[in-house]
Amino acid sequence: MKIVDLSKPIQYNADDPWFMKVKIKHKPHKKAKWLIRILGLPFKLFPKNFVGWADDTIVKMGVHSTTHIDAPWHYSPTCNGEPAKTIDQVPLDWCYGDGLVIDMKHKPDFEEITVADVESFLKKEKLSVEKDMIVLIKTGRDKFNGTKDFHKIGTGMSAEATEWLIDKGVKVMGIDAWGWDLPLPHLIKKAKETNDPDLFWQAHLVGQRKEYCHMEQLVNLDMLPYSGFKVAVFPLKIVGASAAPARVVAMME
Repeated sequence: MKIVDLSKPIQYNADDPWFMKVKIKHKPHKKAKWLIRILGLPFKLFPKNFVGWADDTIVKMGVHSTTHIDAPWHYSPTCNGEPAKTIDQVPLDWCYGDGLVIDMKHKPDFEEITVADVESFLKKEKLSVEKDMIVLIKTGRDKFNGTKDFHKIGTGMSAEATEWLIDKGVKVMGIDAWGWDLPLPHLIKKAKETNDPDLFWQAHLVGQRKEYCHMEQLVNLDMLPYSGFKVAVFPLKIVGASAAPARVVAMME
């Protein structure tokens, strides 16, 4: 079996914007020796060649800072009038299934991905979206991941295309761009220019009516075929959270 890692490394990156910064404190082995001494074990009773143990503390990391999966709670406190699921409430059977890549690398920055785009790709490649598939949208923008402009560029899913996938029975979908919608700064700018209150965050807000999860900041989708593989995306079980980091992997025989 071949396993392809679709998750970005979790590490400090100076070029990340402030709202994405990750800070991890790495503690050397020797510090643990003093902890054990304070807890009551004399140095003379330490095992031979014991150098202590390494330890690390996540000082800062938002649940949306790296490769992650958003829960329905992220989009709205309710979904179709019922309480929305937090990430610890998302069923694990949503998080494993047959994978499908939809290649949208040809889409230019700031032009949304439509139902027609998706249907055209599927027809050309003789593929179909089946119930419980995990659908991955490949835009090629993961090459900018880690750069200061990552969140400012790229294409994104339209509300209609998002709803189309949900109606096909897809519960989990993902993208290799910074966000699921068009870039946030672009949406803010266009909403102000057009004075249109319905423009902002359209695809996310489908989750107010129809239950689904999406992943953001995937990587390495170029390493996958369009079909014929499994995807696993198990989030950290953070109680009450709107999202969680996940080690997303694809598995192929």
